[in-house]
Amino acid sequence: MKDPIVQAGAKVLSQKAAPVLKKDIGGKALDALIKKMKKALAAEEFGVAIAAPQVGESLRMFVVGEKAFKKDTDEDEEVEPNVDEKSVAKHTVFINPVLTRLSRKKKEMSEGCLSVRGTYGTVLRHEKATVEAWDEQGKPFVYHGSGLVAHIFQHECDHLDGILYIDKALHVEEDEDMDMKSARKKVKDKHGI
Repeated sequence: MKDPIVQAGAKVLSQKAAPVLKKDIGGKALDALIKKMKKALAAEEFGVAIAAPQVGESLRMFVVGEKAFKKDTDEDEEVEPNVDEKSVAKHTVFINPVLTRLSRKKKEMSEGCLSVRGTYGTVLRHEKATVEAWDEQGKPFVYHGSGLVAHIFQHECDHLDGILYIDKALHVEEDEDMDMKSARKKVKDKHGI
């Protein structure tokens, strides 16, 4: 089965994404793209967010999964992907996001990416970040994030500027466990187990 997530090396991941036009919000094409992004994200066991370029569309938009906003989740707890419509509806859409405020304090954070499978690295990120964006209905909103959410905002905004985490990582390593999990998933999918 073909991976729905565009992988490193694809031209769309190195381009600066175009803004979403206000007139396109609520239209069939943009709604279909949002649905595609939400479903792709929901199908990923380790994914917490996805940007439009990661599904092949060079538009300034990303989606953050509901599990990223759950503060009391045990990090060691295995979270099964949930692709049901109720779960997908709870993903938050950020259209034309702009980082308007970043904390002075930075921290080295472990990071991976759905578009750079089988690797992880350390990236220096601001501990807090504020994003201004439009929601799916075109209403403006502001979100003040800290910890994982701030980290996600910075990672996804980088995607919209054509930057992958490996472009700014202090170091990158192969994740053999990730490769094994991906291989098991492929075998499981292939055999319908």
